[in-house]
Formats: sequence, structure tokens, C-alpha cells
Amino acid sequence: MFQTAINNYLNTHHYERIELKAVLFDMDGVLFDSMKGHAIAWHESMKQYGMHLEPAEAYEHEGRTGAKTINIVSMRERGREATEEEIKAIYQKKCDIFNSLGAAPRMPGALEVLTKIKASGITPVIVTGSGQTSLLEKLNNNFPGIFDPQLMVTAFDVKYGKPNPEPYLIGLKKAKVQPNEAIVVENAPLGVRAGVAAGIFTIAVNTGPLPDEALLKEGANLLFHSMNDFNSNWDTFYKALQE
Repeated sequence: MFQTAINNYLNTHHYERIELKAVLFDMDGVLFDSMKGHAIAWHESMKQYGMHLEPAEAYEHEGRTGAKTINIVSMRERGREATEEEIKAIYQKKCDIFNSLGAAPRMPGALEVLTKIKASGITPVIVTGSGQTSLLEKLNNNFPGIFDPQLMVTAFDVKYGKPNPEPYLIGLKKAKVQPNEAIVVENAPLGVRAGVAAGIFTIAVNTGPLPDEALLKEGANLLFHSMNDFNSNWDTFYKALQE
């Protein structure tokens, strides 16, 4: 299975092999079991401003900038984009609600697979749409010694955000690698689309309520059903890359 997926990627992109030097990780829903909280926070904050966004829909918007998500819902619900003041107020309310829910736990299996990746001499890189000021501290507390603060792409680094490939292209640049020297690990359809558009072998980890097809139709090269599943298969996958 793994070799077929790898060969399909190589044939499509006309590479001889994947020379793995970096793994580009999304954060929410991949490293932290945080998407449930984000979904609740989006639902409640929109509700307080007279708009409706079901918690499950938040998974479909995951990876977009906050402003883009707000404007999509505002256009649908009110027939116009939100003002700058509304965007700031709604997003602040969303952040306040999310933070009130308490710290999201580390995703089971994430530390284990990151430890294997780091031990193999492969560079882990964060590519997230988050703009949390405490992001580095949060990562260091949960994944000590794993991430280099210079190898992080956040909301402050990008203009367009996912599903535009820009975040992952910046990730490649920061890691000083080519598309065939990295893989992407994503849990969101828009993130998968961004990784694929950047020309990188993209692994989907379906940790949310969306059907597998929502990720596969965006072009995911492989799909796992949890980070534990990804961790359990890492050694076999990495060996397949080297054959």
C-alpha cells in the first residue's frame, strides 16, 4: 500500500524518489486534540453575533484565517462581508471562548511519532494557521526539544493561508528543502489541499468527524485514522521511502 502511494506521487511529479529531510506538521487536530474546542468556540461566537455555524462545519473551515471564515459565514447569513470591527470582535470572542475551555491535550501518538522522526535525523516543522502568542511555550511543554522556533510557520508569516499552498511553500523555504524532500501531515481538507498544491507528499490523519472521502478527494496520498495509527505505521512507511 505504502509503496503504491509513493510510486503514484513520484510518477505524478516526475521525481526519482522522496529524499525525506523534513516533516511539515499541522498543529490543531494533529498534534493537539483541540478541534472540538475550536468547533464549539466558532459556533458560540457566531451565535452571539446573530449568525449560525454548526460545530461540524468548523472542521470544513479549519486552516482558513479567522477573517476568511467569518466573511464566508457573514456572506451566507447576511449577504455581506463583516466589517473590520466585527471581524476583530467575533474573533476575539471566539478566542476567549476557546481559552475558557482549558488547554487541549496532546494528541495520542503525536509525541511518539515525533520522537521517532527526530531520532532519524529528520527535521519536524510546524505549519499552522494559529496566531497564538503562547504557541512556542505550548509546543515546548508538550514536545520538549522537538521543534526549532525558527522552523515554524504561523498566521503571522502568511498572507493567504490554507487552502493556498503558501504556508507549506514557506515551510519548505524555512526548512531549506525541496517538495520531494518533505512530507505534510494534515487533518483538515483545506490543509490537505494546500499540501498537495505545494507539490508535497501529503498524509491525512482523520481525527475529526468528517468522512475519509472529504480528505481523500482533496488529493491526500495516504490516510490514517489517528496519530496512534500513523505512529504504528511510521517505521514501515519510512522503510518504503528508502526502497
